[in-house]
Amino acid sequence: MNSTEIFTQALGLSEPWYVSKVEFKDGKHSNKDLHIWLSFNRGDRFRIGENEYTAYDTIDKVWRHLNFFEHHCFLHASVPRIKTVDYKTVMVDVPWARKNSGFTLLFEAYSMLLIEREMPVGSVSRTICETAPCIWHVFNHWVRKAVEKIDMSEVHHIGVDETSKRKGHNYITQFVDLDTRKTIFVTDGKDASTFKAFSKALVESHGKVENIKAICMDMSKSFISGALTHFPKAGIIFDKFHIFKTLNEAIDTVRKEEHKETGLLKGHRFTLLYNKKNLSPKKKMELETILMTYPTIGKAYSFKESFTDIFNECTNDSVKKLISWCKMVEQSAIKPLVNFVAMINSHMYGIKKLFAVRNVYNGILEGLNSKIQLAKRRVRGFVNTENFKYMVYFITGELKQDYPNDSL
Repeated sequence: MNSTEIFTQALGLSEPWYVSKVEFKDGKHSNKDLHIWLSFNRGDRFRIGENEYTAYDTIDKVWRHLNFFEHHCFLHASVPRIKTVDYKTVMVDVPWARKNSGFTLLFEAYSMLLIEREMPVGSVSRTICETAPCIWHVFNHWVRKAVEKIDMSEVHHIGVDETSKRKGHNYITQFVDLDTRKTIFVTDGKDASTFKAFSKALVESHGKVENIKAICMDMSKSFISGALTHFPKAGIIFDKFHIFKTLNEAIDTVRKEEHKETGLLKGHRFTLLYNKKNLSPKKKMELETILMTYPTIGKAYSFKESFTDIFNECTNDSVKKLISWCKMVEQSAIKPLVNFVAMINSHMYGIKKLFAVRNVYNGILEGLNSKIQLAKRRVRGFVNTENFKYMVYFITGELKQDYPNDSL
């Protein structure tokens, strides 16, 4: 068996394709590059649709293939063009590469495999000696293909959150199926139009607007407007994480106002914000001292603890307890907390829904968001929004990829 027969079998070629020549040449990134020429015999027929045709003419093409040991490998072929019965000139698809790609399917699968192993695209490009834009083009193609196959027919509870591609730069909005814990849609912006885009994608992916029973989100006016407009029958649930974040900000404002009159509170921000059971013995003693020394902070902290108890219990009486809690806070006249209560009262409909539908919350999004933030830190932020969107799908969508990774 000669070298051409060996490489024909190694590449898995079938008729009419075969290896006609194998040659080593001086390379750009290695001492020698392996070049393999693929050919077909004159008169061979190629199937397009239901018919078979002979070649009208050919176009020379080159594809980067997996390395042969330490040598870069390139496939060469004169790809036939045929004239169809309706007089159109069509290029034949080759079995080793997708259309309009300069890489073989196995080379693209290897690139995707490296990204799957959490290697940043920039590092992948350096490892395989190709430019980052080329790798991003391959990455976006396969992820886009997998995204098109997402089925939303069984989506009933969704979580919504926004994140920026870089600090202070363009935002994207992420829609997650809270039942499967997967990202199902990502779009530009963080305004009400994101819900319009999602409703369109939902229908295109075999879902129905009326199937959405609950939407969990932060208290963004844009998100509320978008949900009410495009999903009028869905219950709005305000995420507990964002509610407590706002409460902690109010508590910290109380601390800052007290801090203006004394320097003893310096460095105790997290002493007041952390869960008491998570504090060290030393910090617990410091907390007790602060609460006894500063009555206003003590009262504010007591309100924070009772508010936490209401949400942790989450019983049928939780709404009544919350309303009573709001009245006591208003009577205390602690301005930052009174402002927080005003916010609670204006969003009570979404908080009541939170108590009623106890298994729907955005904690899942916080977990997925941690993966997104890690990916951002690895590349120090994304410049291209499309790249960022597809990376979010890739790391949080559990997509079913079609590239030939079984043979790698």
